[in-house]
Order: sequence, then structure tokens, then C-alpha cells
Amino acid sequence: MTDRYPQIRVTAMPSDTNPYGGVFGGWLMAQMALGAGSLASRVGQGKAVVVAATDFAFPGAMAVGDELSVYCEVLATGTTSLTIAAEAVARERNGEASQTVARGTFKFVLIGEDGRPRALAADPGQ
Repeated sequence: MTDRYPQIRVTAMPSDTNPYGGVFGGWLMAQMALGAGSLASRVGQGKAVVVAATDFAFPGAMAVGDELSVYCEVLATGTTSLTIAAEAVARERNGEASQTVARGTFKFVLIGEDGRPRALAADPGQ
């Protein structure tokens, strides 16, 4: 990812765990969708809805208390859509060690006030 400013940053809490005590993969995916959606709305200058989520991988694990940062990058633009890569990086609570815990790709469609797809501005300001 070229832009290393996180779209969002959040701490994993006990309520974010699966029945085995690990941080739930669905929670990670939701945080990634929030970060990607933030970028899609900013670049698209308005409402953007996710229409696809693909290519997920979970190469690492995080613990309760770890800080999750979600980094996003626009991979492609279409007439009414944006494809965004998201990377989730966990930093241990009491130190600086970090690792990638999830990656995925989201496709968003821009929506106008009429609830229908609308065109991306000529210069999306990436």
C-alpha cells in the first residue's frame, strides 16, 4: 500500500472474540469494510455502497487489546464504481511489534440522491 495513513484505528475488545478466544474474522472484515467505505465516500464525494467483497486472507492473528489499523488504497475506478484494497495491521498493545492480520478487496458503487448509481467525478482526487 502506498498511503500508510490508517483509514481507521480501533482496539480489539473481549466482545470481538470468537468462541475459541481469538479475534473474530468477521469483526476484522467489518473493520476493513468501514475503512474502505470511508475512503470510497471521500474519493467518490458522497454515498458509496459495497457490492462485493473478495480475496480475503487472514495471514496472522491478533489478541484482545491489540490495536488494529486499516489501510486502504484505490485499485481501480469505473464509471460508477471504486475497487479498494484493504489491509488490516495489528500492533501489540504493550509494544511496537505489528503484523498483517487480514487483507481483502471491496467494490463500491456510488449512489446519487435518487438512490441510483451515479458517475464518479472526472478527477476523483485520489
